[in-house]
Amino acid sequence: MATAIAPELERHYNVRAAIPEHPAIFTAWKTRSEAFRAAAGGGLDIAYGPSEAETLDLFPAGRPRAPLHMFIHGGYWQALDKSDSSFVAEALVDAGVTVAVVNYGLCPTVALDDIVTQMRRAVLWLWRHAIEYGADPGRLQVSGHSAGGHLVGMLMATDWTRLDASAPCDLVHSGVAISGLFDLDPLRHTTINDKVGMDAAAARRNSPLFLDPAAPASPLLLAVGSLESQGFHRQSDAMAAAWEKKGVAAERMELTGCHHLSAVEALADPDSPLLRRTLALIG
Repeated sequence: MATAIAPELERHYNVRAAIPEHPAIFTAWKTRSEAFRAAAGGGLDIAYGPSEAETLDLFPAGRPRAPLHMFIHGGYWQALDKSDSSFVAEALVDAGVTVAVVNYGLCPTVALDDIVTQMRRAVLWLWRHAIEYGADPGRLQVSGHSAGGHLVGMLMATDWTRLDASAPCDLVHSGVAISGLFDLDPLRHTTINDKVGMDAAAARRNSPLFLDPAAPASPLLLAVGSLESQGFHRQSDAMAAAWEKKGVAAERMELTGCHHLSAVEALADPDSPLLRRTLALIG
């Protein structure tokens, strides 16, 4: 499965090499997240599936029939944890949205196909249990950063009726993909694939760019930082063009002054265009 590394693609997609200060950023995320969890309460480490990794933290908005937002962390499917990303929920909860921040198994312990399956289980669990937590199952929005943005695309391409005959086709009300990855083949030619282990077939079947949306009426917001590599801009540009042809309202947004890691922080900023648009989409 070894594939030669393409230097240009490595420059486009090796985020940690491009942002040397990433350890300090991750530490700041963890500190902000710990503070938010301590203040917000909510339900932590709720199981949504059978494996140890399949857990979520749920932060209720405290109002009846609140919209429900599921956030998926990044880390190229091989790093980070939901506990690093609780901070993204604060501004959403303050705006009256119930938020679930989800975990999943990491490569190489699990395969990318397994992670997609886990995220589908998480969405179905939230849809089935939304009312118990005071949320509206008809307004279930998914968002994600980087690898999480890829998983947003996979979820929006999921035929939910094949997994649960009672589920609606538009179970995912809307999607927000921040610095997402939608054609995975370029990553096979980078060091990212050392742990992910994709061959050409796995990359293709897990590339939302080549899949059909399950519910074309569900809008998709594709946000990328203005300081990110052309690789990430091309990923979202291609996804917007491909899914617009399939009837989706696929909207591109540039996050001014943001690099790949600070892009997701915009979702936690009450004054950011990204948060305002996210709230507008969830209704």
